Amino acid sequence: MPDELDIELSQANFRKKVLIIGPVLGAVVGLASAYMLIQSMQRRNTELKISAGEGVSIALIVMALLRQITELPDKRK
Repeated sequence: MPDELDIELSQANFRKKVLIIGPVLGAVVGLASAYMLIQSMQRRNTELKISAGEGVSIALIVMALLRQITELPDKRK
């Protein structure tokens, strides 16, 4: 019985860590992406123009990344 309690507690701790680290990591990656985009625009001395097709392409890339993240536990088996 104590073993089951330990497993439940460690899963709860894991969930808390993931729910804290995930958004922080996402914010850092988003901030870095925005910074790189701004730097690129300044070097080229241009304005940001994204077409609908490019927007859809970016959305699909993000969706593929999220799918890879959700499949990560399956790859460990």
